[in-house]
Amino acid sequence: MTRICVVLNAGSGRKQAQSLCESVAAAFEAQGCPAQLRLAEGAEIPKVAQQVAREGFEIVVAAGGDGTICAVASALSGSGGTLGILPMGTFNYFARSLDLPLDDIEAAVAVICAGAKRPLGYARVNGEVFLNNASLGTYPAILKEREAIYDKWGRSRVAAYWSVVKTLLGLRSQMRLRLVAQSAQGPISHDLATPLVFVMNNAFQLEAMGLPGKEHIAAGNLLAFVAPKVGRWGMIRIALALAVGRARNHRHFEMIAAPSLTLEETGSRKHRPRRIARDGERAMLAAPFRFELCRDDLSVMVPQTRAQDLR
Repeated sequence: MTRICVVLNAGSGRKQAQSLCESVAAAFEAQGCPAQLRLAEGAEIPKVAQQVAREGFEIVVAAGGDGTICAVASALSGSGGTLGILPMGTFNYFARSLDLPLDDIEAAVAVICAGAKRPLGYARVNGEVFLNNASLGTYPAILKEREAIYDKWGRSRVAAYWSVVKTLLGLRSQMRLRLVAQSAQGPISHDLATPLVFVMNNAFQLEAMGLPGKEHIAAGNLLAFVAPKVGRWGMIRIALALAVGRARNHRHFEMIAAPSLTLEETGSRKHRPRRIARDGERAMLAAPFRFELCRDDLSVMVPQTRAQDLR
């Protein structure tokens, strides 16, 4: 029998999470593949995921949003383990990109127990895994504000969008960076003054946001979106264009595609760590920031009908 362990994000509260655990456990029992469950909150999740990965489970399931899935994938990367997903987040970009059932625990558990195992490509920044995107500048600041709003008002899309507006109204500075993109002709450098660099690895999220470039993802590249040198109102206009799917290359951003990218600090922050966001989670990393694609032995459970290439 396949050994399965579920790492469940208890961010909604231990009492609610305990009830959810019972529902998840019952769904696995109904499929004839019982699973162990581990509850974790916030900063505990990576540590719990790493411990579970060391215990040799054949499938480790991330029950939560994109940040939880990223933490479990990070713990499994390079281990030969297999990732299962129970989508329980606000946006669920990664789960949606795999055609996984949403808001249906029984159907999602059925995919984990009887779906297809597919190899999964992912990306890293300075060794840290991300599945959808990683960024520096205003977006990590938005996430910090979002958590404060969530703590006060609860999780919702309205709260998420309000965190964007509130953060951008306080925008004061630009980052000074050098972006070095690897190409068939060799490295190409771009000197930047920008409030935001957003690096994408998920074609589904590109389409969901109305952004171009999915053909570059399919060709084996990362995509960097660089905001122009604008102030708070300029960034609010860009955010509105993104929100309605009207953001355009060369107007609202510059798009750079490459299999690997390096961002170097050229301003006054050369020797200071910077907050980086990875799939909605934040961490302090030191420059230079090296973004690269990875294809080791990480796999994921998906519906039987899902195509082979997963990014």
